[in-house]
Amino acid sequence: MSSVARQPDLPALALSDFTVVTSLGAGRATTIAALREGKSGLSPCTFDAVPFVTYAGEFADLDAVKLDDEFASFDCRNHRLAAVALREEGFVESAAAARERYGARRIGVFLGTSTSGLRQTELAYRRRDNETGDLPSDFDYERTHDTYSLARFVRASLCLAGPAFVVSTACAATAKVFGSAARMIAAGVCDAAVVGGADTLCATTLYGFSSLGVMSEEPCRPFDVERRGISLGEAAGFVLLERPRDTSDEDTVLLLGVGESSDAYHMSAPHPDGIGARLAMERALAAAGLRAADIDYINLHGTATPVGDAAEDRAIVDLFGTATPCSSTKGFTGHTLGASGVIEAVISTLGILHGFMPGSPHTRAVDPAFRSRYVCEGSRARIDRAISNSFGFGGANCSLVLGRAA
Repeated sequence: MSSVARQPDLPALALSDFTVVTSLGAGRATTIAALREGKSGLSPCTFDAVPFVTYAGEFADLDAVKLDDEFASFDCRNHRLAAVALREEGFVESAAAARERYGARRIGVFLGTSTSGLRQTELAYRRRDNETGDLPSDFDYERTHDTYSLARFVRASLCLAGPAFVVSTACAATAKVFGSAARMIAAGVCDAAVVGGADTLCATTLYGFSSLGVMSEEPCRPFDVERRGISLGEAAGFVLLERPRDTSDEDTVLLLGVGESSDAYHMSAPHPDGIGARLAMERALAAAGLRAADIDYINLHGTATPVGDAAEDRAIVDLFGTATPCSSTKGFTGHTLGASGVIEAVISTLGILHGFMPGSPHTRAVDPAFRSRYVCEGSRARIDRAISNSFGFGGANCSLVLGRAA
């Protein structure tokens, strides 16, 4: 495999453990099974009885999830989904083992979200006092909606005491925290980190994207010639990052490089030439010491919007040419906004570990104007190196390079 000199500023970090929860269900096994079967988690949206037709990726029975008494003050939709993710895959035990290795103060918590617990505030406003307009006395903004509340909840759940913050850069949020963690570890501020985050459905998001005219009335169809917009979803995912302890283990996946850019072209649209997207990918490759030809698969941002998909296709072709296979997995999960970075990094990691390249459910005919090698049907494939793209409103772009340790 050809390569270039790796940038020395950030270490390669192992994804020692990870957990994922989407509309496909909870856990790695459920997720990879759905990817193999081409089974989508999208269904007609019934959330909050919205008065318009759209599809969404809602996690089943989330309202029935209860937080323990110790965490009752954190109760909100976002933290419930985060709790489901933390309880999966033995992640709590992995965090505890890391705590034994490094100490609670040496493990950082760097998370991302877009709307945080906004749903809890929506419900509180519906219960305002009719005469005074006061919010209900049991509404705890600090622990349920404040952006940092997610980090506060995760730190408490995992008994961690290291540095912590939450990034809110729209759809790039939970990709950018991988870079945050790598920089903090490189600087010696911590020895390991829990990264990821959660975003859940709320009325504000649904009505907001509807008002923008970018939501599809059918399941989203990324890169399709008749794509009509996004399908929203909700998800949570967490990854334990630390310096690799065994670089000879083929089942160890590493974070090899992070690339970030901010094109600031438009508040909600990317530069039509994909300039910011390309720059993020170029920087991620440089950080990993890899060439474009070294990448076996690209997990696209691919939201199924006319402008966004066209810009990303151009960026891919300009940098990788027309041979590197790529796909968007948002037809499986919906666009999970602030959680999409970690979810799609996990999906890319599952592809590496299981030798499977995800397809694109609902995409019927790729736009003939596109030149990238877009994969519609999932298939077995050896993937050693993958890039996962996340591009957010305002021009916040982030690409992650993931690959086998051996």
